[in-house]
Amino acid sequence: MPGNTFGHSFRITSWGESHGAAVGVVVDGVPAGLELSGADVQKELNRRRPGQSEVSTPRAESDTVEILSGVFEGITTGTPVSMLVRNRNADPGAYDYIRNIPRPGHADLFYTEKYGVRDHRGGGRSSGRETIGRVAGGAIAKKLLMGFGIEVFAHVIELGGVKAGPVTFGDIRSNVERTAVRCADPEAAERMLRQVRLAREEGDSIGGIVEVIATGVPAGIGEPVFGKLDADIAGALMSIGAVKGVEIGAGFECAHMKGSQMNDAFVLEDGQIVPESNNAGGITGGLSTGLPIICRAAVKPTPSISKPQRSVDMAAMEEVDIEIHGRHDPAIPPRMVPVAEAMLALVLADHMIRSGRINPDHIRK
Repeated sequence: MPGNTFGHSFRITSWGESHGAAVGVVVDGVPAGLELSGADVQKELNRRRPGQSEVSTPRAESDTVEILSGVFEGITTGTPVSMLVRNRNADPGAYDYIRNIPRPGHADLFYTEKYGVRDHRGGGRSSGRETIGRVAGGAIAKKLLMGFGIEVFAHVIELGGVKAGPVTFGDIRSNVERTAVRCADPEAAERMLRQVRLAREEGDSIGGIVEVIATGVPAGIGEPVFGKLDADIAGALMSIGAVKGVEIGAGFECAHMKGSQMNDAFVLEDGQIVPESNNAGGITGGLSTGLPIICRAAVKPTPSISKPQRSVDMAAMEEVDIEIHGRHDPAIPPRMVPVAEAMLALVLADHMIRSGRINPDHIRK
């Protein structure tokens, strides 16, 4: 099964299944000399872990990280950083009833079509629990980028049809972790929460939109043809299981604009030529412009719902009704916030290293 590695000069390889012994990641390309501790990674995993609030699955996991290699006396050595998180609260028996019944909205049927076998325990490799490896690797990328003045943060801007009002970057940094739905607009957050509760009561789920932003990225990062920065970011966000659409900057709205409206005119600012606006979302021609990179990901409703759905028993080859039991999120976007941040950070760290903006000499300074 290929396709478990992401990145070029800064790479992650995630591994493990939802109800197996553990999940984890190997991060290759981490420059030597970076101060790194388990607490740096744990801080991000704590934001992703289940059981935090009523908008997440009640599965009780501490998601405690163990750093197995690549760090000596609190400093990265330049060798692969391997990290492990043990599954402590797995309940594989809860999925025995769907061993032969593919769940609508999941990859069950298509894993079987491709491999002839699948791990039916919570989706196995295709479970959202796979994102632990992404977040752990992204924690290293975020710490690396912070040393160069680059910050990555995200927030929920729409959930269950409720849209957040305009907010500043300061609002996002201050308010996101104060609400269960991770929305920086407190009033909208309350209405979003009501939608989550209603969906749970109905045995259903809701989707939404997560916006992820990077500030401090210097101009000229990326490649102009096949290694476009926006293409890599889009691929990174689309690789998250629940994401069905990505836009950058004005995104799909650009289809309704004229060139005179869409183009970011240039002005002089402190003797530097800079874009006057940011419809491009911080990337033009595949290269960063120096303005904030702004992306949005459309997240589908959680496919595991308790409402009856139609499926087929593959053993008996007969149509059946299925109700999904177990512990599931009624809405994915709030817990996807740290995952989206991780994926953007991984792309930026990779491109910064590939461009020569980050190397071991820079770290040691």
